[in-house]
Amino acid sequence: MSVNEVVSIRIPKELKKKMKEIKINWSEEIRAFIEEKVREYTRIKKLNEIDEMLSGISTRKRCAARYVREDRDSN
Repeated sequence: MSVNEVVSIRIPKELKKKMKEIKINWSEEIRAFIEEKVREYTRIKKLNEIDEMLSGISTRKRCAARYVREDRDSN
């Protein structure tokens, strides 16, 4: 079972007034925006971790081509 938390923000009165004029479920819009941002930052964090792991591996130019050639020549 999911337990919800309350998050509050302060916005200018004029913005709040304009929001009331628009028929949008603001809670759902903001929740969806936050969920997407969390997913985006999670992906970025994982990619950075992968980059960090790969940076420790020494690679030489044309290394993959050499391995492919060796594999083909061995058959």
